[in-house]
Amino acid sequence: MRTTHADVLLASVGERGVLCDFYDEEGSNTYRDLIQDADGTPEAREFATRVGPVPGPVLELAAGTGRLTFPFLELGWEVTALELSAPVVDGFRMRLAEAPADLRDRCTVVQADMSAFSVDRRFGAAVISSGSVNELDEAGRQGLYASVREHLEPGGKFLLSLALSEVAESQPPERRQELPGQSGRLYVLHVSVQPAEETQDITIYPADETADPFVVCTHRRRLVPADRIVRELLRAGFDVIARTPFASGASGRAGHEDMLLVEAVKQEGAIPAAR
Repeated sequence: MRTTHADVLLASVGERGVLCDFYDEEGSNTYRDLIQDADGTPEAREFATRVGPVPGPVLELAAGTGRLTFPFLELGWEVTALELSAPVVDGFRMRLAEAPADLRDRCTVVQADMSAFSVDRRFGAAVISSGSVNELDEAGRQGLYASVREHLEPGGKFLLSLALSEVAESQPPERRQELPGQSGRLYVLHVSVQPAEETQDITIYPADETADPFVVCTHRRRLVPADRIVRELLRAGFDVIARTPFASGASGRAGHEDMLLVEAVKQEGAIPAAR
């Protein structure tokens, strides 16, 4: 999708402009440059406190290029990492190939849609990182819950990290910040929030106005309140047993609680009627 800010940028750079989605093939270089070295260790440790230090096989959904996967592997976990985007999966596999053999041997990479997947094994826990649930519409989220429930062992846990609603609501409707890439290139992140539509439009582009090509990556993400996710989990056959605020470290403020870890347990038997 084209954001309003992307239209302005593309008009200013003319033929140098290239429009892409952050997660598609054209945007994969920007994605890898910005995401590959992102430190997911604080978030991974929050998951570990709820799952245990060395659990059985764990399913990670929307794994990306391994921001959480590699900290999980370093904790001794065995992880099946599921990701939909083919370019992102390619980047993950390249990174995994360079990892120590012990980590490689405990990681299985699966290209699949988190809202409708089938993996030939069951897991003691499934985890999904911050923001990923918001990639799905309501029907997609229902598919996610059903697929996870089908793949969990009896009593298995489903853990989700979500943005704290009050933190999200406190953000300005429009903001801009510069982000360094692994390559040394500098990018600009522009975010515009549409509260009535519960969405945010994301535009990422080079800070260097003379860049050729001038790649403009866009993406629209839903803003689903955490309380709604909790209600949906209950209707989908999970008991929500804990909701724990934590600091992801992404805010840049030490100790600043900006995320919520939701811990749900698979109910046994038939899925309850909608509540």
